[in-house]
Amino acid sequence: MHDISGSLRRQSLLVALVCVVCDAALFGLRAPLAEAGWRAWAVLLGGVAVNAALAGPARYSGWVALAHAVLFAGAPLLLCTCSGYVVGNNAGILIAGYRAGAWLRPKPAVLALLALLAGVVAGCLEGGGRTASDWRLTAISVSVSGLLPWLVGRYTTARRAYIADLERAADERRQHEEEAVRRAVLEERTTIARDLHDVISHHVSAIGVHAGAARLGLPDGDGPVRKSLGAVESASRSAMADLRRLLDLLHAQPNAEQPGLDNLDELVETVRAAGLPTRLTLRGEPRDLPGSLDVALYRIAQEALTNALRHGEGPVEVELHHGRTEVVLTVTNGLRAGRVPQEEHAHRGLAGIRQRVTLFGGQVSYGESDDQWQLRTTFPVEST
Repeated sequence: MHDISGSLRRQSLLVALVCVVCDAALFGLRAPLAEAGWRAWAVLLGGVAVNAALAGPARYSGWVALAHAVLFAGAPLLLCTCSGYVVGNNAGILIAGYRAGAWLRPKPAVLALLALLAGVVAGCLEGGGRTASDWRLTAISVSVSGLLPWLVGRYTTARRAYIADLERAADERRQHEEEAVRRAVLEERTTIARDLHDVISHHVSAIGVHAGAARLGLPDGDGPVRKSLGAVESASRSAMADLRRLLDLLHAQPNAEQPGLDNLDELVETVRAAGLPTRLTLRGEPRDLPGSLDVALYRIAQEALTNALRHGEGPVEVELHHGRTEVVLTVTNGLRAGRVPQEEHAHRGLAGIRQRVTLFGGQVSYGESDDQWQLRTTFPVEST
């Protein structure tokens, strides 16, 4: 990754060095060092110092601009008895004005501009000559040495902010487009999975069920027919397993890890933290379930607990039973006094639960007694 801060430091050092060399050389060529004596050396060393300060941190740009303004205004006072003098920071004051405009916040930047304008005006008036006697030349000198660099700095800052806004907007637009594509792909995958289930899985399951019923209804001794029906059962189970894996793939969301039964404890703790007494009971020996069924069981428990939190009361019992041929999830919660039936409250949630259960060929039942509401879902699994 490119080191931007290091590059800026090197560039500021280079700019400061160029200003020091140019202003010192110009002052040495044009200023009467021998005639002015220590005063000329004071201006020269002052110019070197303020130009070297241009390499400092940007947060000191206002103070650097003030130092340049003071030198620009004070040099004519020190060299007033000399002819042909120049100030020691002709180039440096331009860079100081630019830095003040580019790096400072509006209020400090304006204060730095006022200091620069005052210093340039004082330097022009104290220097005498044609510039001091003609206000138009003074105005031009002030604009060139003080105002123009500051305006260029402000323009650069505004342009940099504008480019950053454009890049940020482009990045947000790209993210929205990518999210729209991901959402469209996910919806299409879900549609395909639903169509596969509706069109194929029910028929394949029916084939297996009818083949099994026909095999059990055969009299003993019909070996070839029984063998063929057994093959049909095995083929249908294999086809359902392959279809389930395909559905798992289609339902998977890229870059998103879906919660499953391993996260039931966390879900129950969340409901407890919300103030609803909840207990989780696990029965039977846990087994590896297809990923989509694992997620579906978690989502059903989540919806049932949400309904209990909204429309029922504690205590809530969550029971997950791993049987030999089925997995049963039961959620039981208390009912509030003077209640409207919970089924009416939870209509939308129950519709989603029924849809999930149907997708996996399971069964769902629910109902309420005098003081309890119970939801029970059963999913067939391969025997172990």
